[in-house]
Amino acid sequence: MFELASAVPPRFCALVLLTTFGSLRWGELAALRRHNLDLDARTVRVEESVSEMRTGELVTGQPKTDAGVRVVTLPEVIMGDLAWHLQRFSEPDPGGLVFVGEQGAQFRRSAFTKIWAKAIKKANLPAIHVHDLRHTGNTPAAMTGAYLKELMARTGHTSTKAATIYLHTAKDRDRAIADVLGEIVKEGLKSKDDNGDDPPLVGGKIN
Repeated sequence: MFELASAVPPRFCALVLLTTFGSLRWGELAALRRHNLDLDARTVRVEESVSEMRTGELVTGQPKTDAGVRVVTLPEVIMGDLAWHLQRFSEPDPGGLVFVGEQGAQFRRSAFTKIWAKAIKKANLPAIHVHDLRHTGNTPAAMTGAYLKELMARTGHTSTKAATIYLHTAKDRDRAIADVLGEIVKEGLKSKDDNGDDPPLVGGKIN
């Protein structure tokens, strides 16, 4: 994912990282303001979301559900990139927008389409959407052993269905780890059996 963050223009590097590791939706990123980021506490507070109407009008309001209003703790590894972005690209006032367009206007998803397509090609990645970055970040979050409610709190989901996807992914990974571990144990037992050091184990029982 850091390869993709490096493939976009510097102005949008923090956007890729915050989407991935902060589980933010596009509208939440577009509405994010400087006072929503606490670099010392490593948190981002989601309070608003921007919707782009068919007419081109940008409408800012609260997230669709109460769960959308949340505080997400960020990993230390991206804090330097966020600080660098705030110094160079964000609006200067505490209430200023974190992400703005190259001309200083409020950021639009439609304006990011070509930039994103070029970055995907440059990073030699299959066609993915910006929204897919949330899945990329939440999969390892689930693998840390996070509970379902904890994943729901990070992603802003109100139902368990979406968050459960990440838990299933983590379980699949856990099964793969267990399978490899089993093969290692089998090889170790086989070696001992060949040497006659210990009695063989079959199905967890000593023959």
